[in-house]
Amino acid sequence: MLARPDSPLIAAEEVLRRVFGHRSFRGRQAEVVAHVLAGGSALVLMPTGSGKSLCYQVPALCREGMTVVVSPLIALMEDQVAALRQQGVAAAALHSELEEKERRGIRRDLSAGRIRLLYVSPERLTGDGMLEALSRLRLALFAVDEAHCISQWGHHFRPEYRGLTCLAERFPAVPRLALTATADPRTVEDIRSQLSLTEAPIFRGGFDRPNIFLRAAPREGLRRQLLSFIREAGDATGAGIVYCASRRGAEETAAWLREAGFDTACYHAGMDAAARREAHRRFARGDRVVMCATIAFGMGIDRPDVRWVAHTALPRSPESWYQEIGRAGRDGLPAEALLLFGAADIALARHRIAASPAAEEQKRIELKRLQAMVALAESASCRRRALLACFGEDLAADCGHCDVCLSPPRLVDATVAAQKLLSAVLRTGQRFGLSHLIDVLRGRMTDKVAQFGHDRLPTFGVGADLSDAAWRGVARQLISRGVLDVAVEGRREISLTPAARPILKGEERVMLRAELVAQADLPRGAVGSTPPEPEEPALAALRAWRREVAQAQGVPAYVIFHDRTLAEIAARRPRNLEALAEVPGVGASKLERYGPAVLAVLRGVG
Repeated sequence: MLARPDSPLIAAEEVLRRVFGHRSFRGRQAEVVAHVLAGGSALVLMPTGSGKSLCYQVPALCREGMTVVVSPLIALMEDQVAALRQQGVAAAALHSELEEKERRGIRRDLSAGRIRLLYVSPERLTGDGMLEALSRLRLALFAVDEAHCISQWGHHFRPEYRGLTCLAERFPAVPRLALTATADPRTVEDIRSQLSLTEAPIFRGGFDRPNIFLRAAPREGLRRQLLSFIREAGDATGAGIVYCASRRGAEETAAWLREAGFDTACYHAGMDAAARREAHRRFARGDRVVMCATIAFGMGIDRPDVRWVAHTALPRSPESWYQEIGRAGRDGLPAEALLLFGAADIALARHRIAASPAAEEQKRIELKRLQAMVALAESASCRRRALLACFGEDLAADCGHCDVCLSPPRLVDATVAAQKLLSAVLRTGQRFGLSHLIDVLRGRMTDKVAQFGHDRLPTFGVGADLSDAAWRGVARQLISRGVLDVAVEGRREISLTPAARPILKGEERVMLRAELVAQADLPRGAVGSTPPEPEEPALAALRAWRREVAQAQGVPAYVIFHDRTLAEIAARRPRNLEALAEVPGVGASKLERYGPAVLAVLRGVG
């Protein structure tokens, strides 16, 4: 369907309703669509789950010509193409895993004008004569998805994206739409520069994901904390992701969670390509699986019903954390995010930045991002406000939906405790780990204490009033502030930084969170606070039907219908196709393809 020149947005709204089954645009979608229909280029910053894809998919069906969508991952391309085909849209993806016969078929369809949306990787777009082939076609739009990948300052920098700088020069009359969920100001400007969008408007949709309950806690008994969280945050249908700091950590976490009775999968860059694809497909097709992975997993996950995301170590920046927790609750339903962190994470990240071959300016930026992430983890005020502030967004009031809001921490004057710990570090020669320092402070006569004569130090036994957990909390917070440092190799020896001097001399007070006992059971949000109720029979029947259809077609379950659409169908109980067509998410193609079967399922449950 092509838009009439006098009513482009009316035509776009008709496409939205007829093809995608939605009655109206959300947020700033209508503004973006109208701008592109008028031939404009733009940068779109919208949170995950806000409907960025519609910002280019609707114009693609309204403008004459073919839309080219640049996407970073094969799995993401395949899922989006499958979803569009379910809606009756002629879409295809060109990537390295296609058989030669399939590739030739797509090339023929391109030449014949039979494809409306072509998904392609940046490497494929700029190679194999693709740009020359596109120059012979009528093009409606270039959409660059996950646009932060083009920026060297972005958290998923892909050098191959730099080749897209030629689009403005080679196709000056074709609008360019860059889309991303996360980009700090520096990354935004780099995206605009690389894609020649410096004169184009920026459409910001806001970064808040209020359906995600945020929490963070010191890592004190990882297995116990993670098991407790998963058991309470999971539900009867959703899946979850555990992000681990290393490949070995991902494998080990998957193994012990499996022993605990969970269906788990593992994903990291060191795995065989076939094993990675199978793990991804298991997760994408809708299984209730716990994916234990490094950050190699996630970009390209289009599954809407991920109910929780947990991190077992500190992410490297607020942008990374936001991107990763944003994989939960894409359907807008309640979801949870847990961050477990330790002092060693912070020290390791600092050392890695210092030892990297990056330019000093880049190191300075990465240290600033790390400090912002540490501040988020240690925040004593609304965690959501602190996160949004990293993206230049000011929340008018505390969110009331994070662990800090539900149970505000108490700050205490810990100057004396800090001085005791710093003194112990100094008097033992700055060459011992925290466990030994705690033994000294608490007055334990261990073999090592006796061996080095540390029982004769003035600091021996001066900290007997605090527990081991309390001393770990003091040490972690001092490391977070950059007062203490931890060696990356060896026995993780703790040393002083220049910031320790004014504290030792009594020139600076130290206010720390009152963590005298490590908290394993954290304040709960709305999700998981009570055991999940049994699923309503009609919804359960619809899910079972959807699973069978998806398996028969070899596509993810949500490609057939999203959970939210199924829930709406179960709630409304439509008796005919006309009533079913009124349910959001039921477009004309899906109504024709699945309508009679859905009505039969509803009749079967009474």
